[in-house]
Amino acid sequence: MDEMAYSINGENIHYGTPRNPCSADRVPGGSSSGSAVAVGANIVDFSLGTDTGGSVRVPAAFCKIYGIRPSHGVVSVDGVVPMAQSFDTVGWFARDPAILKRVGDVLLPTVDAPLANPSSIIFAEDCFKLLNIPIDRVKQVLVNTLEKLFGGQVLKYMDIGNYVEENVSSLKHFMSQGGDAKEYSIPSLVALSSAMRLLQRYEFKINHGEWVSSTKPILGPGINERVWEAVRATDDKIDICHSVRTELRAALASLLGDVGILAIPTVPGPPPKLQTEPSTLETFRARAFSLLSIAGVSGFCQVSIPLGLYDDLPVSVSLLAKHGSDMFLMSLVENLCPTLKEHIDAATRSSL
Repeated sequence: MDEMAYSINGENIHYGTPRNPCSADRVPGGSSSGSAVAVGANIVDFSLGTDTGGSVRVPAAFCKIYGIRPSHGVVSVDGVVPMAQSFDTVGWFARDPAILKRVGDVLLPTVDAPLANPSSIIFAEDCFKLLNIPIDRVKQVLVNTLEKLFGGQVLKYMDIGNYVEENVSSLKHFMSQGGDAKEYSIPSLVALSSAMRLLQRYEFKINHGEWVSSTKPILGPGINERVWEAVRATDDKIDICHSVRTELRAALASLLGDVGILAIPTVPGPPPKLQTEPSTLETFRARAFSLLSIAGVSGFCQVSIPLGLYDDLPVSVSLLAKHGSDMFLMSLVENLCPTLKEHIDAATRSSL
């Protein structure tokens, strides 16, 4: 895993990097890289990982497997070294959605999962524009599957960034920290990721700042800078970060209702090459955290779904559901699988 779980690459200067089973010259994703690779390489049927900022969802996407970030607080974190308590979750990986759900049967509280079909499936159009591969290769495969299973009337399309900006008033304190004007970004989601990382740094400092300051550990590039930035963090705007969390959860709960679904890309594109300079990953990371912060800040559950390969590199999409709807979400993903595979195979053939 990445040192101190503080990266989404999966590289580790001390212990090496687990080999991405899809492409050996690409990062496996982190921080739970070993867990994801063990599943992707057919070594185990499932594995556990932790997801604070994206550490299950990203390696799942990069290794072409299923991964779930469960609703925050639903799975016990007893015995887990905390990184940032407001976001820490224990998630898991599997190659098969049925096994993903079976693990959920064990780890999640016993609840009656709704048997209803989703009331709506909202495609976040602006989020799909963050992709650096053809949008239709990710979006259309899922659209075709859902239309066949539920009919086109259940599908809706909107810019989630505008909705978040209008309904999460506390975000205005972070909107000035918008992304690079030269690159496409979603200002409200850039602000959301800024709030997430600020609170994460502050809580990391509370948990580990004293040890880092006294031990001064040798850390890898990128991680070293983030850890020391956290150690220097202050409590400025921390109360506002908590308000953002509360407002976002309420806004998304209102949007989705009990059995609504939000569809977004898991990550902006295929896994970067090994040992890529951190500075060249800046745009990818910024876009990734814009996507990852939606579930991270709201506490909603999210499943990353593999969509095969594009240019021999893994492609994925994610579905989100309201807090506490984990079994409903995994049941939906399991039901999608046979039809989804048909459309993935067709999309793969057409791109050859």
